Amino acid sequence: MGAHTLLTPVVSKIFCSSLQAVLLVRRRPPAVTGGGLVVTDREQRVVFSVDGCGIIGASGQLVVRDGDGTAILFIHKKGGVVQALSVHNRWKGYLMDYGEPSKLVFSLQEPKTVLSCAAGDVRVTVEPKGRKRHWDYEVTGSFAHRACAVRSRTGHVVAQIGVKGMMAGRDFYHVVVQPGYDQAFVIGVIAILDNMNGESTRC
Repeated sequence: MGAHTLLTPVVSKIFCSSLQAVLLVRRRPPAVTGGGLVVTDREQRVVFSVDGCGIIGASGQLVVRDGDGTAILFIHKKGGVVQALSVHNRWKGYLMDYGEPSKLVFSLQEPKTVLSCAAGDVRVTVEPKGRKRHWDYEVTGSFAHRACAVRSRTGHVVAQIGVKGMMAGRDFYHVVVQPGYDQAFVIGVIAILDNMNGESTRC
């Protein structure tokens, strides 16, 4: 018998697989479909999609949907006076319940002055927060160049973002999610990175 894969759900364990997942991300044209992202598996089945400003009609808000089109994650960028004075932007990810944001499941922090992701620049904390830790995941590399990774606090690669094939580029790239990790959570982080870099989810 093979070794049991430890599942690490953030959104839900139904989005965790015991096998490595290769996801293909395609940017939707803002002028035609309102922008956002479409995510397919190796069989070209839509498994996730992301709605951004062009569809929602509000900046700093993102909705991640499953393959059936059901909203599963609402993400928004914090505002207000305190946030305006901070050196970091903060994003909050909430589970969707009957079409409305409900439980907070993660927070992401990114510096206001850096577009590429050096080690430690972009960090994610999964709720509930532990007393002895300030973050659980970090993004390293350059999302703008599609050479980026989501790593755990212990340094393990959770997901690798890259390009390969003749059609690969800024508009079409792949994400390899390691066994046990939450694919919906990874897509949520990618949606924020897309918005941070002024791409398809941004108005």
